[in-house]
Amino acid sequence: MPDDPELSKDDESAETLDTGEPSSRQPPASGRQRLIAALFRPSRAQAVVAVLLALVAFATITQVRTNRVDDTYSGYREQDLIDVLTGLAGTTQRARAEITRLERTRDNLQSDTNAHSAALAQAQTEADTLSILAGLVPVTGPGIRVTVTETDTAIGVNSMIDTIQELRTAGAEAIQFNGQVRLIAQSAIEDGVGGIVIDGQQLSAPYVIDVIGEPSTLAGAITFPGGPRQQFEEVDANVEIQELKSLDIESIREAVQPDFAQPDGSQ
Repeated sequence: MPDDPELSKDDESAETLDTGEPSSRQPPASGRQRLIAALFRPSRAQAVVAVLLALVAFATITQVRTNRVDDTYSGYREQDLIDVLTGLAGTTQRARAEITRLERTRDNLQSDTNAHSAALAQAQTEADTLSILAGLVPVTGPGIRVTVTETDTAIGVNSMIDTIQELRTAGAEAIQFNGQVRLIAQSAIEDGVGGIVIDGQQLSAPYVIDVIGEPSTLAGAITFPGGPRQQFEEVDANVEIQELKSLDIESIREAVQPDFAQPDGSQ
């Protein structure tokens, strides 16, 4: 009778167990081994969970930092807080008062500076005007040139003085004769041999008078009826008037130093 196959398998298993030889099945892994394997070889699900946990942790830290409140005065009593606010109000008021004072000082300084600058400019303008009137500096500007040429009759000194007076009345700023004599308020004009003498210098015809000022006004002071031009023509002198946009008067006078006498009359 053939052997039963089931009995044969049981007998082999029994023989294997009885002999103590190792079985082909691996024993189940422990919890520690599974944890180490998960750390070094994480699954996709574990990686996703780790990222989510990291995001949650970052959001939590950010929220804590955002909600951090300055609690410097949290332990103060009500009266202490009132004293602090009062002190801050007083400090603010003093600071505003100091700002106002500094702004007022700045405005005063600017006003003084502007006034000082204006005074200097006015003084400089007056000094320049006086220098021109005294004949101490050359002058350039619009004006006229009057040329008076004698014929048979000599031009008298009175006609020349009248001409100068009319030019000054018309606003002449500077007057020059024959390119060499600069007239000033104290100039002396007198008759000379063969001409006229101005401040000791002998001049002869033709007389060229350069005058700086408003050209049309100066020309009118020469040509009005009964004026200098008519006087010159009455003695057969020829008068030519040129209105110029720019005229140079280069002759100057030497500055005279004042001579201060001592009370006892000594120099």
